[in-house]
Amino acid sequence: MKVKSSAAANLAHAAELVLKARGLGAEVVVLPEMFCCPYDNASFAANAEPRGGRIYSALAEMAAEAGCFLVGGSMPERAGESIFNTSFVFDAEGRCIAKHRKAHLFDIDVEGGQRFCESDTFSAGEAATVFDTPCGRLGVCICFDIRFPLFIRQYCDMGAKALIVPAAFNMTTGPLHWELLFRARAVDNQLFTLGCAPARNRRADYVSYANSIVCDPWGRVRARASAREEILLADIDLDECERVRRQIPVLKN
Repeated sequence: MKVKSSAAANLAHAAELVLKARGLGAEVVVLPEMFCCPYDNASFAANAEPRGGRIYSALAEMAAEAGCFLVGGSMPERAGESIFNTSFVFDAEGRCIAKHRKAHLFDIDVEGGQRFCESDTFSAGEAATVFDTPCGRLGVCICFDIRFPLFIRQYCDMGAKALIVPAAFNMTTGPLHWELLFRARAVDNQLFTLGCAPARNRRADYVSYANSIVCDPWGRVRARASAREEILLADIDLDECERVRRQIPVLKN
């Protein structure tokens, strides 16, 4: 999804894309990190809302209207004096069934590359997050979380067969680490990894690498988007996790 400056425009466009994805057969639909506003600290603060606000309610309506599970990318969630980078998950009736607050904040200063400090605005979450669907148990984390192998192993231990990651890698980290990390975490934990990123907008202050991706428990890339806005569809069989785990008993050992 190409993110614009207007939250209202982003919500309306996201609703169109969710319905379109459902019409193409998607049972679980995922939006990108900060789908509702530009990826910068000023926008995070300006668009922060509590649970039950405009953005949250729009996501619930999208899920109910489309009749699908919806991982609502992420949004700036205001909770008391704190703001969190939060992903809300809704079932096909529009009920919230999970909430993940980004546990590892994106504070980087790459020499000759990107500098960004999420902690200027956000507080950190604390826990790994899983939820159940008729397809099986899934997990959700956000962007920088995927760099921490011990954190991601918790999802495997909690029974997740696929890890959904709304994310916004940039043009410094993306070309080097995007595919590498999704394939590595898939191999480490013998599960599917699914990364959903905003489309690339070179006019933005923060330029997303895009390239939304689906990797299987063997570490193969099953599907990959381009830098443009598009709907990436992939059929996955969660039973493949157990087949791989029997053949290569990493977790058992």
